[in-house]
This record gives sequence, C-alpha cells and structure tokens, in this order.
Amino acid sequence: MVYANLEDIIDKYAKYVIQQARTNLTKDDKGGGSLYNSLGYELDVEIDAFLLQFQMDDYGVFVDKGVRGKDPTKLSPNARLTGQQAPNSPFRFGSGNYAGTWKTFLAKIESWAKSKNVRFREQKGSSKGGQFKAGNYKSIAYVIANNIYNRGIKTSNFFTTPFERAQQRLGDDLLDAFIIDVEKQIIYGEN
Repeated sequence: MVYANLEDIIDKYAKYVIQQARTNLTKDDKGGGSLYNSLGYELDVEIDAFLLQFQMDDYGVFVDKGVRGKDPTKLSPNARLTGQQAPNSPFRFGSGNYAGTWKTFLAKIESWAKSKNVRFREQKGSSKGGQFKAGNYKSIAYVIANNIYNRGIKTSNFFTTPFERAQQRLGDDLLDAFIIDVEKQIIYGEN
C-alpha cells in the first residue's frame, strides 16, 4: 500500500522541526555554526513503516538539555553569573572519565576566544587602566572553561520545544492523511 499523503505530512513535520530549531539557535546567537549546519533528518519508508530520524552534532543534546556544573561555589566572588545554570539537566560536568577531554575543551575555548578577540583588561588605576591586555588566549580560555565547568551550560531547548510543539499538531494531520491514502487506494484503486 502506498501512503503518499502520510509521507508528505511526516516530511513537513520534520522540516518544520529543523527550521524552528535553526531559528531558535539563531535567536540564541548560535546560528550559522557547526551545530546549525548539522541539523537534518532522514525519512525511510519501508513496508507499512515510516522511520524518521533527526540528526545533529553529538554536542547538540548538551546545548538542548544543558549541563549541570560541577560545583558553582568554586566560582570567583567577582563572577557576574553565579549559581547552577541547568539544575534539572540529565547531564553534568565531572560525571565521566574522559582522558584528554579537559585539554580538548580548553583548546576549543581558546580557539573561540581568538576568533572573538576575547581578552583581559588591565586593572583600573594602573597606567594602562581599562585597556585590553595583549592576548594570552590560553589564560582566558582557562578562566572561561573553569567557569563553564563549575557553573554549567544553560538549557536552551532549541530542539525539544519545536519537536514537542510539532508533535502536538501532528496527530490529527497524520490521521487525516492516512484516511485520504486509504480512501484513494480502496475507493479509487490508486497506488
């Protein structure tokens, strides 16, 4: 049996979820990057079955669900943002045993700091007070990475929200498409 209308509805559902997830990333200033470009889906139509699989970079689930920090009390008393950023996340820093992960994390933060030209400022009251220091990106990467590790990553639900919203609307559309496909094949003999 051919379910052309049903396949079309599932395809539209998947496209909507991806488009909305990309919109959410863009609103959070995370658009255009690796995660944004990795979003996609694959729809396999088998005999009497539709298999829909969404795809994204592995770290996308951490951006979506957030990551609990290891210990927010270890932050500097001068930190602008304090406290746990994703208290209800199923993920947390320090829960795994990954050799080399910290070095990789630092390297990525350092690369990001260079690309954004993030630097320390000279202390106020010095002869260069308030001016940016010449970039030691390893130091700034350590400060930022330590802050993220202890504070966590805020939950964004960039993917979960459109996925659930689309699912709520999908039920009636699926039923209508299925009925149309069955009618066409039984009543009109179309394949």
